[in-house]
Amino acid sequence: MKLTVVGCSGSFPAAGSACSSYLVEADGFRLLLDMGNGALGELQRHIGLYDLDAIFLSHLHADHCIDMCAYFVARYYRYEGGRCDAIPVYGPEGTEQRLTTAYDDTPSDKSMSEVFDFHTLKPGTFDIGPLTVRTEKMAHPVDTFGIRVEHGGSSLAYSADTGADEALVDLAQGTDLFLCEAAFTHGKEDIAGLHLNGREAGQHAARANTGRLVLTHIPPWTDARRNLDDAREVYDGPSELAVPGAVYEL
Repeated sequence: MKLTVVGCSGSFPAAGSACSSYLVEADGFRLLLDMGNGALGELQRHIGLYDLDAIFLSHLHADHCIDMCAYFVARYYRYEGGRCDAIPVYGPEGTEQRLTTAYDDTPSDKSMSEVFDFHTLKPGTFDIGPLTVRTEKMAHPVDTFGIRVEHGGSSLAYSADTGADEALVDLAQGTDLFLCEAAFTHGKEDIAGLHLNGREAGQHAARANTGRLVLTHIPPWTDARRNLDDAREVYDGPSELAVPGAVYEL
């Protein structure tokens, strides 16, 4: 199983990074976790525009899903080869309506579903292609799902956006790699049920006994190195900052 960081900036794109988007590959199958602002352009550095097999949208904030509108254009209005077949899209309830509203001018209110096969997320375990995934609701103001992905004895977890949450510790338990948000700064922002800071991300990783911690979703206005230092004070395993283009073989 291979994980590629497509974009990792939180809240809005940074000068050097798109917003949240992560490519998971196994046995030739390609699953994209989120498609935030700028992600579609960056994705094409790694795979072809039509090479995705499925998409997981953790929640419907723009920095995690808005480039789906651009991807709709690419799939619906494809000139050569005609309109693309519908690709599975797993998202919270209301995903189709959210994307249709964001695009604002689809040919019909069902046009999105002509190229996206929408599946409503609920907590549970199921298969996406050769991948076994488990989803759990996270602590965020809108319906948000973290995901655990397993294949061939390897595992990774992605927190999506969340505040401190026991469900996240359980989801990441024993994983080889934990991709965890750290949008806030320890001692600065303190808003329950919204985001983690670097120290909290490290605490969750330590309690989950994960093999590697990768901090992500850090906004451009936040000191990422401080968040990493804070995480390392409480988590003694390998840890680093997510950077666009980074590849992890699991």
